Amino acid sequence: MSRGRAAAPVVPPLPLLLLLLLLLLLLGGRGCAAAKHAPAATAIEEDAPPDYGAALSKSLLYFEAQRSGRLPHNQRVRWRGHSGLTDGLQQGVDLVGGYYDAGDHVKFGLPMAFTVTMLAWGAIDFAGDVEAAGEWGTRSRPSSGAPTTSSRRTPSHSSTGQRYVCLSVGDGDTDHYCWQRPEDMTTSRQAYRIDKDNPGSDLAGETAAALAAASIVFRRSNPHYSHLLLHHARQLFEFGDRYQGTYDSSIAEVRSYYASVSGYQDELLWAALWLHRATGREEYLRYAVDKADDFGGVGWAMTEFSWDVKYAGVQVLAAKLLLEGDPQASEHRAVLEQYMAKAEHYLCACLGRNGNGSDVDRSPGGMLYVRQWNNLQYVSSAAFLLTAYSHYLSSSSASSNNNLLLRCPAGDASPSELLALARSQADYILGRNPPRLSYMVGYGRRFPVRVHHRGASIVAHKSNSRFIGCMQGFDDWFGRGRANPNVLAGAIVGGPNCRDEFRDDRGNYMQTEACTYNTAPMVGVFARLHRLTTKDSEGCRRGEDADAECR
Repeated sequence: MSRGRAAAPVVPPLPLLLLLLLLLLLLGGRGCAAAKHAPAATAIEEDAPPDYGAALSKSLLYFEAQRSGRLPHNQRVRWRGHSGLTDGLQQGVDLVGGYYDAGDHVKFGLPMAFTVTMLAWGAIDFAGDVEAAGEWGTRSRPSSGAPTTSSRRTPSHSSTGQRYVCLSVGDGDTDHYCWQRPEDMTTSRQAYRIDKDNPGSDLAGETAAALAAASIVFRRSNPHYSHLLLHHARQLFEFGDRYQGTYDSSIAEVRSYYASVSGYQDELLWAALWLHRATGREEYLRYAVDKADDFGGVGWAMTEFSWDVKYAGVQVLAAKLLLEGDPQASEHRAVLEQYMAKAEHYLCACLGRNGNGSDVDRSPGGMLYVRQWNNLQYVSSAAFLLTAYSHYLSSSSASSNNNLLLRCPAGDASPSELLALARSQADYILGRNPPRLSYMVGYGRRFPVRVHHRGASIVAHKSNSRFIGCMQGFDDWFGRGRANPNVLAGAIVGGPNCRDEFRDDRGNYMQTEACTYNTAPMVGVFARLHRLTTKDSEGCRRGEDADAECR
């Protein structure tokens, strides 16, 4: 809902306020400007092997620091407190809860929905790996998250039958004028929505994808909740398809923060394939096939995958149907093979094997490089797709007794080569890079200590409950040269430039701000790498994983 229009009731997408909490409780049982290297903590030993299990645990812990609303009794990030307790009050709707997506206090719907989708995808494809790492809900249960009424509210329609969806809570402009702890927040908590007159097919599509993917995760442990998620996923997809348009055309306030540059077509294809995977209903596959040309699914050859641009993820999901011999794929083989060719282009671009100038750039230290601002989001999402596709090729090779390879113009690649690149990117994040700096906060001995994050950079409310005002935070805390008083463990920051240079400065938000969608794809990657590299692994040593990946 754009500011200045007549106010109307706002209804939250039920699961996105609490769905991420439930997923994490299920998982978390336990341009290149020159810059100076950062002084950080002390020194990572060059030869120390990465501890993927520790990285996985810290990744899940990070999301607890991002919680909004009333915190559960088993909250492990002790420096955080309750916040955003009046969200939705203006609109007469309970919007308390959810997660802050980055270092500020706005709850943006599109990046958070992508965060949920990627966490769910990792939990689906690598469930056994997460469980083997001891991170599959043994210590926590969804009920311990103290769900509010928001977690049970119908998300996409009002009592009068008019459908609409909450877009975000908080105003980015006023939020960025202040530097406060979330517990002291005085900025606007305006809520925005999409409806039939103010469409947002990209937001509706991504949210539908998130709910459909999460419904698969909860299918065995909580069938009723899984059914509810799937019901709302289908509603949201139908809503987004019927009332087409980009959400940032309807709500001008988000354009400066999360503009939908790729449009809405990729999200509708993404949602359709996730609904097909969740339901097995051919109608959703047919939608992705029928819209393949018009919506760019088989036209765009991508070199990035992100919260905005979903095409590479769409193409990998479509290729998976062919690789695994889905019974419904045979009728649509011609179009699915076009999708698969584009998936291969993306993966070959990451490997540097397209040979036509369309490969992803690399830094001297080997980091995949897409753009200056928050480049590690593209690294983590690429690592995930490489890991997933390696797994699909390996599984298909084992079942068909054929040695399936990724077809690239400059030389085919084996599943183990895809996984090796994914691992190299994970290792880069964890400190195997020229500055010997871990870009995961709290991991290793040397990591960024001046993260661009309001809550982490100010003394904990529980240690000093004295109110810190909007500008006082800038005066007393933002400009301090010292390390943050609170460690944002598990957060993956934006990372270095194309020359592997990084400046650990709170004001250097392009490099030092962490986002949920940086860390979310790495949950599945770390789980997979931990399983395949642990000496007492139940996978490779006993032959339960495909040989192609284990080598």
